[in-house]
Amino acid sequence: MKLRDIAGDGFPELNTQIDGAVGDLEITGICADSRQVAPGMAFVAVAGTKADGASFIADAVSRGASVIVAGPGATANGVPVLRVSEPRRFLAIAASRFSGRQPETMVAVTGTAGKTSVASFTRQIWAFAGHPAAMIGTTGVVSPTRNDYGSLTTPDPASLHALLAELADEGVTHAAMEASSHGLDQFRLDGVKLAAAAFTNLGRDHMDYHPTVEDYMAAKMRLFKDLLPKGAPAVIFADDAWSEQAIAAARAAGQDVRTVGRKGDFLKLKRVEHFRHKQIAEVHVDDEIFEIHIPLAGDFQVANALVAAGLAISTGVAVPVAMAALEKLVGASGRLELVGHTHDGALAYVDYAHKPDALENVLNSVRPFTTGRVIVVFGCGGDRDRGKRPIMGEIACRLADVVVVTDDNPRSEDPATIRAEIMAAAACATEVGDRAEAIRKGVGMLKSGDTLIVAGKGHEEGQTIGGVTLPFSDHAELRKALEELKS
Repeated sequence: MKLRDIAGDGFPELNTQIDGAVGDLEITGICADSRQVAPGMAFVAVAGTKADGASFIADAVSRGASVIVAGPGATANGVPVLRVSEPRRFLAIAASRFSGRQPETMVAVTGTAGKTSVASFTRQIWAFAGHPAAMIGTTGVVSPTRNDYGSLTTPDPASLHALLAELADEGVTHAAMEASSHGLDQFRLDGVKLAAAAFTNLGRDHMDYHPTVEDYMAAKMRLFKDLLPKGAPAVIFADDAWSEQAIAAARAAGQDVRTVGRKGDFLKLKRVEHFRHKQIAEVHVDDEIFEIHIPLAGDFQVANALVAAGLAISTGVAVPVAMAALEKLVGASGRLELVGHTHDGALAYVDYAHKPDALENVLNSVRPFTTGRVIVVFGCGGDRDRGKRPIMGEIACRLADVVVVTDDNPRSEDPATIRAEIMAAAACATEVGDRAEAIRKGVGMLKSGDTLIVAGKGHEEGQTIGGVTLPFSDHAELRKALEELKS
């Protein structure tokens, strides 16, 4: 593809004219990692949180980059330089133009908690309705032909648009993706052609990146303000403390706001009965009433299911079909996932809750069907928001009967220091640094009627200690501990 086809229109900030020999350059690919540069590629020098891409221009040139795209003041020897005010946005839109293809119906969901479940549920509803569907998110990529484990909520633009092209080529017509605050703030979704978008909720998260919660919310609202076409459906969960701000932002952007939940007007939740393995929800849609048996535990999963149904209905699925699909849902990996039980029926779950609101939600969600004690094993990650550690300690002691504080992903921090910061507000807790041992301890305390939650890592298959990620699965350790208890 010629450079002028990638960078010709839609970039008024370009101050290098795209014509003549420069415009005729054949571009073989686009990337922002100089190590991935191959001859003929365009290298986009973006400023990262740890390094400035401009420092790697020489390396990109040495590997055969045919053009450099960078901010004002950047130079390169031997190749042309296109200077733009926002290299990250250029990267996203240029990657979209280069890849050229994506599923016909794309939706994105933002919020602090529930993004993975909503994306997964939306894919399942579409598939139930007969559409070849995919999801992209924290747990990876799922489509009719693949189930690939992943780690990034929102992939980098070059990888994302290459993936969307692959999905389109395999016949996927509908795809749901998560939109993280980092991804939105860093323009990773620019260039994705959205048919609808959704908001779940907002809680404390990523305070190591965003200066304030308000800044965090503003980053998420880019989904409605800048990326969703005017007049498109904006599905918003109506029962969160931040719902009104999300509704106002979407309306100000000219979107077709459709709210769901107890306060919703599109899908109105009237009643929920909680059971150990399912919930019965009464949902009103216009003049119709549906009684839905959702095969998942946790009030928050009802919220996620309604947001997903709102997205599916807003993209063409008939209401009765969407409601029927909710009764067939399979939970996303590590989202209040029942892993096993003891011989006398105590339940053991794995959940991804690694932030205050999520921990509070999951502990509240299991209380209605727990006749005994709620036991929680959790920790906090290193090199992340330190302020949430005592908050999560307080939540655990307030809402659980037994608390075991352990290591999550310490990364470069001292694990004992992280645990101490949690324990400062968790006088009720027992401290067990080794996560596998902490899980065994939690299982060993289970009695009839109890519920155990192992929180924080969910679907993850490794534990990062120092600079090394070691194999570790909460699912595997929990199953092992349950088997040991039964033997």
